[in-house]
Amino acid sequence: MFIIGLTGGIASGKSTVAAMLVEKGAYLIDADQLAREAVEPGQPAWQEIVDWLGKSVLLPDRNIDRARLADIVFNNQQELKKLNTIVHPRVGSRLLELSEKIKKDDPDAVVVYDIPLLIEAGMQKLVDLVLLVYVPRDTQILRLRQRDKLSRLEAEKRLGTQKPLEDKKKDADVIIDNSENLAETARQVDRFWSGLKNYQ
Repeated sequence: MFIIGLTGGIASGKSTVAAMLVEKGAYLIDADQLAREAVEPGQPAWQEIVDWLGKSVLLPDRNIDRARLADIVFNNQQELKKLNTIVHPRVGSRLLELSEKIKKDDPDAVVVYDIPLLIEAGMQKLVDLVLLVYVPRDTQILRLRQRDKLSRLEAEKRLGTQKPLEDKKKDADVIIDNSENLAETARQVDRFWSGLKNYQ
């Protein structure tokens, strides 16, 4: 089994590249999806968040109000750290559990760990190769504002919780530049995939 650690930043196009890799035959384990599952109603992490922030953070259906939670943690580094200590260990355990299942079913699998904070969390040791999806900061801010209907200040605040993509370059084994069009990104992914055996 060969593990690609796919990382990037908010609105860098990481999910687009992940989908392209899946089309090539890779298995995808999405850390954001695992984080969403970890905080579903009744789960231990959900209970910890409710005990910590109170029921005001819940929607009428008992799901966590993600927009409200984002407002809380993106405005306070200590709150963000607290949330991460609740959610990250659960995500890590599930990640390893799913990896073991894939390895058992398909020992030659190429697995993509889609982890936004791979480098910040020092998780490079879990993967065989770090693949960074890069866009310039101004492009990232523009795309984030358009996607989430944010002001420039709000977008910059959210980006401020992650290491700048420019700084992540030195930790990457391969960089996909997603600042052009989809066809150009696909061309880079094709080239990476066809040369994957060189990294194994």
